[in-house]
Amino acid sequence: MASLLSKYVVPGCRVDIQEIARYRDLTPEHSDEIGEGRKTYQSQVIDVLSEDRIEISMPMEKSRLILLPVDGEYDLYFYSNGGLYQCYARIVDRYKNNSLYVLVLDLISNLRKHQRREYYRFSCALEMSSRQLEEEELALAEKKEDILMPQLPLKSSVIVDISGGGLRFVANYAYEPQSLILCRYSLLIGGETKEYNLVGKVLSVKELENRKGTFEHRVQYVNMDAAEREEIIRYIFDEERKTLKNQKGDW
Repeated sequence: MASLLSKYVVPGCRVDIQEIARYRDLTPEHSDEIGEGRKTYQSQVIDVLSEDRIEISMPMEKSRLILLPVDGEYDLYFYSNGGLYQCYARIVDRYKNNSLYVLVLDLISNLRKHQRREYYRFSCALEMSSRQLEEEELALAEKKEDILMPQLPLKSSVIVDISGGGLRFVANYAYEPQSLILCRYSLLIGGETKEYNLVGKVLSVKELENRKGTFEHRVQYVNMDAAEREEIIRYIFDEERKTLKNQKGDW
């Protein structure tokens, strides 16, 4: 079982832990997005003990240790250099090693590459400016040519999660679904602040129930440069490493 484990999963690899959805079809074509509708905990691989047994750090939430039960079964997502991999696993032991709390899990399914969603969504609060593309810019966007018209005004918003494939933001205005917009925001990359000007398609818009007049937008990047995508993914991984490091320091 899980002969791919030691090939793609290594110590330090990020892993998301989800409750198994027992009352739904779990085939790939019916699977939900990672974290959608199910509680998700973030952790890190400590060691690969065999092709069907691993050690991971016990997850934390708001500086509180999450004591997942022995014999509990979970859905695991590994973020490796070879892509995103998924399997099911059962907790067989948990213990404390010096200051580190450890979970031991046995894989109860084969490791498989997860094709449905390759990009992890990183929760954040980043300032963004945007505007809808003008008619003359639409054709240029399709050809991946420069579409910037700097004289046009931009509207403010806040990114609440970001990935290598798109982003989600909230604003006190609403774009039309399927419209193309220019998204401008900055990230700290390698110790330096870099500005991104990316074209995105608005997939959905909804008004927040608890914040009337505030609209949540889901956006998918359009014709994105591969180098910029890799930079954003690297930024997300770096921020996640900082979070895990801070959590381990609290133990």
